[in-house]
Amino acid sequence: MARETTTEPGTRRLKVWDPWIRLVHWAIVILIPLSYWSAVTHRFDIHMLSGYTMLTLLLFRIAWGLVGSQTARFGQFLKSPLEALRHFGQFRRRQAAVEIGHNAAGGWMVLVMLLLLLAQATTGLFADNEIFSRGPLAREVETATSALATSIHLRVFWFIVAATVLHIVAILAYRVLRGQNLVGPMITGALRLPVVYRGPQPRMGSNLLAVALLAAAAGAVWGISRYG
Repeated sequence: MARETTTEPGTRRLKVWDPWIRLVHWAIVILIPLSYWSAVTHRFDIHMLSGYTMLTLLLFRIAWGLVGSQTARFGQFLKSPLEALRHFGQFRRRQAAVEIGHNAAGGWMVLVMLLLLLAQATTGLFADNEIFSRGPLAREVETATSALATSIHLRVFWFIVAATVLHIVAILAYRVLRGQNLVGPMITGALRLPVVYRGPQPRMGSNLLAVALLAAAAGAVWGISRYG
């Protein structure tokens, strides 16, 4: 059962984000600009390491989305597109219903970002710029296929930038228009709720399982990197 504590009068804290979700989230925040900087400055040893780390975290996040904490599971936060649109229609209401975890619209944003990052990391494995760097699997495919992967790798990054900007705008909009702080809970893992709240308390996943999944993801990516 989730940990629940009382804070200031009239509110209490409910744990909604496990440390593994927060680790992936903030690591990605660091890795996206690091990957860009290392590419434009031709520090491709750092670029490759950043990419391998990103792929490791993505593989772990996908697995954790299937068997991890309740708020991390895709089945928990992926709703129908109609429900996401309905959420946008009610966005301006300040007295919004309490949302535990990702809302209907945010769930789709998470999925889009994960898919974009996965496409970026995966195509990087097959990319070859023919000057500074070559992905570990570039030699395993035809030259035309590697060239296509390189092209996709370069272009998907700007979709990631666009999605990131949209994400930041949404966070600011929630803060300004609805008075909701989405950043704080992703740092502390806890959401501040009215004392009268008697809704569900999300179940947290096993830390041992998380360590095992992360180790498996790291092992798989390390094995792939050995092809290079």
